[in-house]
Amino acid sequence: CCSSCCLFDSDSILNECEHDIETPYGMLHVVIRGAPKGNKPAILTYHDVGLNHKLCFNTFFHNEDMQEITKHFVVCHVDAPGQHIGAPQMPQGYQYPTMDQLAGMLPSVVQHFGFKSIVGIGVGAGAYILAKFALIFPDLVEGLVLLNIDPNGKGWIDWAATKLSGLTSTLPDTVLAHLFSQEELMSNTEVVQTYRQQINNTINQFNLQLFWNMYNSRRDLEMNRSGSVLNAKTLRCPVMLVVGDNAPAEEGVVECNSKLDPTNTTFLKMADSGGMPQITQPGKLTEAFKYFLQGMGYIAYMKDRRMSGGPVPSASMTRLVRSRTASLTSAGSVDGSRNRACTHSDSSEAVGQVSHTMEVSC
Repeated sequence: CCSSCCLFDSDSILNECEHDIETPYGMLHVVIRGAPKGNKPAILTYHDVGLNHKLCFNTFFHNEDMQEITKHFVVCHVDAPGQHIGAPQMPQGYQYPTMDQLAGMLPSVVQHFGFKSIVGIGVGAGAYILAKFALIFPDLVEGLVLLNIDPNGKGWIDWAATKLSGLTSTLPDTVLAHLFSQEELMSNTEVVQTYRQQINNTINQFNLQLFWNMYNSRRDLEMNRSGSVLNAKTLRCPVMLVVGDNAPAEEGVVECNSKLDPTNTTFLKMADSGGMPQITQPGKLTEAFKYFLQGMGYIAYMKDRRMSGGPVPSASMTRLVRSRTASLTSAGSVDGSRNRACTHSDSSEAVGQVSHTMEVSC
């Protein structure tokens, strides 16, 4: 069962249809952009707590280079229950779905639209949900881009601290401390001011409190690197982990990296991006996502304006140099299958060329 509303703009590639999808755990608001392209996976996004798909992803998906990528795919934006703009307030006594149940709602979306598989892009709470989804339904997930993921549940000390914070701070301010670095909050940057206003004015505060409480009641993601524990289970698909420097999620992302298969994991630490790289550095994140898709065999090559219109390495070339681990800094790059020092200012160009575990600062 579903209701839908479609908006088409002849001047834009961002034609979209809104749907309300029935799932075993309630209705889910979904926005579809584009149409399925052959056997390619859908790009499915899931936002962080305190946001919705518009607040979390509009800047990223409106980036010119990202639009060049997404025209090759159907895009599916998922809003957590009650978080989309204009969502009605949940009734008193409503039991918000657990994080496991939020992940369990996604197969209904995949089935409804006939997607064969997805490449997921999740931020914070959304990254946790997509990782959980991939652990339960690995055959439906071809790849994951996880920003600001924290794989750890809340201990009782963390829980008590969250409760105390709730008594001394407003909900928007508590959420902002989850989204942004201390430096950004202290500077009260323009983006922080904008998001404080948006969280206050566009998201139902009662519904947000329910989602916030559930996220802070999450359990550990049950995954461990193969060989580290008996019957270890981890993500089977290629994963790109992304975090900004000094972001509140940095420690959690590092922890997540230690639990993943090093042969198909990329760890991207982005300089000068704060707590939300998809907002502050959409161009760099797009570049990394492009190479991530190429490493999976999608998008044979794309024009790169910075390279005088020349093609970037094809997917087949990418696979030729996936044979070794690299540790790259902003002054490092990859030349064939060996490392060399260079002065390239944006090492995200190397992301797709070496898809084994690596740390890239860009």
